[in-house]
Amino acid sequence: MARTGSSRRTFMAGAAAGTAGALAAAGPADAAPAPAPATAATALSADGTGATRRVAVLGGGVAGLTAAHELAERGYAVTVYERRALGGKARSMDVPGSARGGRRPLPAEHGFRFIPGIYHNLPDTMRRIPFPGNANGVWDNLVAPREMMFARAGGREDLRAPIPWQDHAPAVLTPDEIRRALTGILQTLVRLPLHETAYFVDRALVFLTSCDERRDEVWERTPWWEFTRAGRMSAEYQRILAIGVTRNIVATKAEEASTRTVGTLGEAFVFNALGRGADGPPDRILNLPTNEAWIDPWEAHLRSLGVEFRIGWTVREVLYGDGRVSGVTVEDPAGARQTVTADHYVSALPVEHARRTWGAALRAADPMLGRCDKLQTDWMTGIQFYLTERAPLVHGHLNCIDSPWSLTAIQQAEHWPARDFPADYGDGAAVDCLSVDISEWDKPGILYGKTAKQCTRDEVAREVWAQLKASLNDSGRTLLRDSTLHSWFLDPGVDGLGTPNPTNQDELLIHPTGTFHHRPSAGTRIPNFFLSGDFVAVDIDLATMEGANASARAAVNALLDRDGSSEPRCTVKKLYRAPEIEELKRHDQWRYRLGLRNVFDLG
Repeated sequence: MARTGSSRRTFMAGAAAGTAGALAAAGPADAAPAPAPATAATALSADGTGATRRVAVLGGGVAGLTAAHELAERGYAVTVYERRALGGKARSMDVPGSARGGRRPLPAEHGFRFIPGIYHNLPDTMRRIPFPGNANGVWDNLVAPREMMFARAGGREDLRAPIPWQDHAPAVLTPDEIRRALTGILQTLVRLPLHETAYFVDRALVFLTSCDERRDEVWERTPWWEFTRAGRMSAEYQRILAIGVTRNIVATKAEEASTRTVGTLGEAFVFNALGRGADGPPDRILNLPTNEAWIDPWEAHLRSLGVEFRIGWTVREVLYGDGRVSGVTVEDPAGARQTVTADHYVSALPVEHARRTWGAALRAADPMLGRCDKLQTDWMTGIQFYLTERAPLVHGHLNCIDSPWSLTAIQQAEHWPARDFPADYGDGAAVDCLSVDISEWDKPGILYGKTAKQCTRDEVAREVWAQLKASLNDSGRTLLRDSTLHSWFLDPGVDGLGTPNPTNQDELLIHPTGTFHHRPSAGTRIPNFFLSGDFVAVDIDLATMEGANASARAAVNALLDRDGSSEPRCTVKKLYRAPEIEELKRHDQWRYRLGLRNVFDLG
């Protein structure tokens, strides 16, 4: 495929001209057919003139772009207001001043992409974004790493294993089959004492067979640490199955994380690994930097559908009057404030930014908005290290399970086969990008004894590098060498490090117990105002791109309902539910209503 020599501008022009009207043909069988862009053009606007209905989408991340995509396909005139750059936390970005000799700048990102097989709504959107040479659009840019590793510090053995995945499901999924599969996976990956493995598997079966009422009313209010009985177990059990699963992956402390959230995610991955209800393998990433593989083609396609973008425009307040949203105060790139109006408004800002735009009148119109103040966010931010030699680490993600700052990482160049890293990026010296996520910003490190927030940017880079080496160079082999470190790049959304007031423009929604019940629905009591974003209540309650995508589809459906539109509704696919397990959950519902424990819950 002729990708290597094409610039972003050339690609976008070509995509807009050559593939403007083409949607990928291989969408899911149960997806609603996408309407032609002109079919809703005669819907009545607010003034009753029959003009095309106008929608202002506030925010250009995954939620905002998804809403714009679905609305534009249904004939709405969409304008997206984005303060910084399209793609939000999912975007990649250029390292300033890093390009030499006609090469592209080094690619950087807020954090590495992870698009597992449990996702269904996001992959459906990706299939509908044309990409030159791809039959299935940008979805064909997904590749599956073949292994993973828990990198241990202090001389403990690193745990490397192939990623469990079978593309054919068991004929009948019984509790014994699940117990056998989970036991095998755990013994391969974590190597705990057999009695601890058996106990954890039993706890997993308790959750898997718990009815929705027990999950919502009991497990949502039970910390993962308590549910897994981590306090009774070995340090290895605590580190891997309690702390590692929560802090390293969902950036929430095990002592606070909702069992409902953690268990729902684990359940989905169990079914995925067993080949049930999956879009693909459990671990997938993009084969190019995110903007090249996905965001730039998406922008080009949306422009071809008539979507307009106002980039550099900041949403300041959603205005309310006469029972409706009357407009939105925005600040343009020059700093001038103005009011923009539309027939409908879809808020697609992250919750910590969205709730600042909701004034007292708007909140009074729907108390659900006020409950969003109880949702919590924390820091989970990326740093990239560019290397002059490929380090022999692992062909996939690694989790530095003992690192004080809860580091996870992946080497990216080997997964970008369409790019010759040194020939295409930077000054030609860097051959790989080791992308690292920092999930713990409030614990002292090993180099300076300071938290990440207390460190300067340079100190953060040195500390992360030191923690990586402590996990990877402690088994008699030097896998990371100082001499191969070309440069590093820390997400610019983090500011004020080393001062009393550090800030982060891109915090992550976290999931302490009880917070699920504060999450809003996509439709509000305000007839022309809708919510999207990974904080909105959808089937996957984890802060994910899948949640952002699903919530945007739900917001569009609510808008179509309010409009009385005859357009097809967006498909919002839920997480897979195994029919055999649903039978057990119905039995558990009977036990729960009688005040009895789950049948597998032996204490």
